[in-house]
Amino acid sequence: MRRNSFRITLSAAGLLVTFLACSSYAAKRSSSGGDGSPVTVVIDAGHGGYDRGGIPGQRVSEKDMTLDVARRLKSVLAASGYRVVMTRDSDVFVPLGTRCAIANSNRNAIFVSVHFNSATRSGASGIETYFYNRESLSLASAIHHYVAGGAPSSNRGVRRRGYYVLRRTNMPAVLVECGFLTNPTEAGYAQNASYRQKLAEAIAAGVGRRNSVASSFSTTRVATAESIPLQPYIDQTRVTKSKKSRSKRSAKKSTRKKKSSSKRSSSDARASSSDREG
Repeated sequence: MRRNSFRITLSAAGLLVTFLACSSYAAKRSSSGGDGSPVTVVIDAGHGGYDRGGIPGQRVSEKDMTLDVARRLKSVLAASGYRVVMTRDSDVFVPLGTRCAIANSNRNAIFVSVHFNSATRSGASGIETYFYNRESLSLASAIHHYVAGGAPSSNRGVRRRGYYVLRRTNMPAVLVECGFLTNPTEAGYAQNASYRQKLAEAIAAGVGRRNSVASSFSTTRVATAESIPLQPYIDQTRVTKSKKSRSKRSAKKSTRKKKSSSKRSSSDARASSSDREG
């Protein structure tokens, strides 16, 4: 009996060592490339300098919130062994082309742009994550899984859209909208330092688990301990040719209608004026 219990103890200890070794290997693999060099995460704090972000009259400045989250994200990732590059680390304006050039000058890199949303309707709320290239969907899925899953805000989903920094970067790239600063509740969250720290940690968790996203061929739609589901997304880049042609035709028709109506109104005006003169 003692031998059996001893064997069970040894087996359990062996499994624990194996699990810890695998976890350590997975962490190292996510922060290093295939050649063993560290993965570079380019963090892009949205806006800056004279560009406050958001909409006119917005009370909470987006540029300050994005920079704070970006700095916190840098600390978390650096502590996990990543090499981190910031497109801006102070309140300065950096053109979009320069941001992309900074990103593209790094090998074995991924790009994360941090933003907050805004709308004229104060009730608009929620978390969105954007990507453009297919190779970026896994990164977007992982980051969105953790940010939206940990935030008290609604989940607005993953979206494909051709933002400049997503189209012009030669690496997996995402843009995270961490809530609406024009929404009083979400603006209150963003102004809380502990909440911004949670956002940074959630983004970092997504970066670390980007290789654990299930493939598009998997039927898994629920996250497990081993994998994160590939997120369905809304494609906001597509406008079909038929729609374009219809819009062109409708535009031409409306233009012709305007011309004919203006002609009729001018002729009617001339007629009415001649009647008054007579």
